[in-house]
Amino acid sequence: MESIKELYRIGCGPSSSHTMGPRKAAEIFLKRQPDADKYEVTLFGSLAATGEGHLTGVAIEKAFLKKEMELLWKPDEVLKRHPNAVRFKAFDSSNNLIEEWTAYSVGGGAIIDDETVTESKSIYDLTTMNQILEWCEKNNKQIWEFVELCEGKEIWDFLEEVWKVMKSAIKRGMNCDGNLPGGLKLARKSHLYHLKAKTFSGPMKRRAMLYAYALAVSEENAGGGRIVTAPTCGACGVLPAILYFHKKFYKFSKKDILKALATAGLIGNIVKFNASISGAEVGCQGEVGVACAMASGAATQLHGGTIYQVEYSAEMGLEHHLGLTCDPVLGLVQIPCIERNVFAAARALNHNTYALLSDGRHRISFDQVTETMMKTGLDLSLSYKETSLGGLASLKGFTYR
Repeated sequence: MESIKELYRIGCGPSSSHTMGPRKAAEIFLKRQPDADKYEVTLFGSLAATGEGHLTGVAIEKAFLKKEMELLWKPDEVLKRHPNAVRFKAFDSSNNLIEEWTAYSVGGGAIIDDETVTESKSIYDLTTMNQILEWCEKNNKQIWEFVELCEGKEIWDFLEEVWKVMKSAIKRGMNCDGNLPGGLKLARKSHLYHLKAKTFSGPMKRRAMLYAYALAVSEENAGGGRIVTAPTCGACGVLPAILYFHKKFYKFSKKDILKALATAGLIGNIVKFNASISGAEVGCQGEVGVACAMASGAATQLHGGTIYQVEYSAEMGLEHHLGLTCDPVLGLVQIPCIERNVFAAARALNHNTYALLSDGRHRISFDQVTETMMKTGLDLSLSYKETSLGGLASLKGFTYR
């Protein structure tokens, strides 16, 4: 299992799999063939189906700046390895093929090809939640301590930068208004929600502030702003909102926040390794569902929960998003994506409370629900896996009421 540095990626939205990943693949191919006379890039499956709204073409064109490049779109052709496939070809001046390379954007900005399984080397020998809990119990350690052992103490400097970018995205998002780019002309709401939240008191104020925080990051992502994948761009608002909420209302220290980030990262990593965080592969359950699991576990740890309560909270975060479809309207990471981030953050607080009231014992383990999520995703119709062919994306005409 890879480092959580491969899960928390700092970059610009709106999509880790459709924007960050394809651009990275293009840059890799250009390094291999920098002197070709022309290039051909073909997008397959989900990358082609929602690529326009996700700015996939724009991302690739930026990488090939000042190069002769033809971009082809084949939404109806899905390659076996992964639905997010992109094929690069380089030609010489006589139009002879120099090299052909197929890459797959597997979620969270990660890229693999037909010869690789993961993008970087494995640093975690234990790859399931049950194994990690057994290790923690045996060694009287917390989950974040297992992360530190595997990653090294330098992980804290990395997580500090992650936290800094998350906070910046919230602050920028809450100070922006106007419409988001794209054909929906969707208005930013975070600034207005934040203003209203200030006039409330008690539980209403806290919940409204949480909404404002999640909206801020998700809207920044939709606008192409700088965010952290957690675990993806489309689900990047959930975890920052939960952590910022706890910083503001419970005054947790930066050290505590970073420990929660470490635990959340491991939770996301387990799902990424054993199942998928790609909306094109398993639907939104793999994005917002995993983000909710990460945020739920982080919140429970912050409140002093045991390792078993943390696992229970994370399990609920994923279990109660099973079957969630990925159906972005017009291929934009806006409807229903932004609101889903908001309500997943709210549900994370519910899971935290529920887990803390328990002794941590429950029937379905995190590992079991992870396996179930993958099976459910594979059973989902292609129309509901980031193709904008089904669900809300298939509706014709929108009315504001």
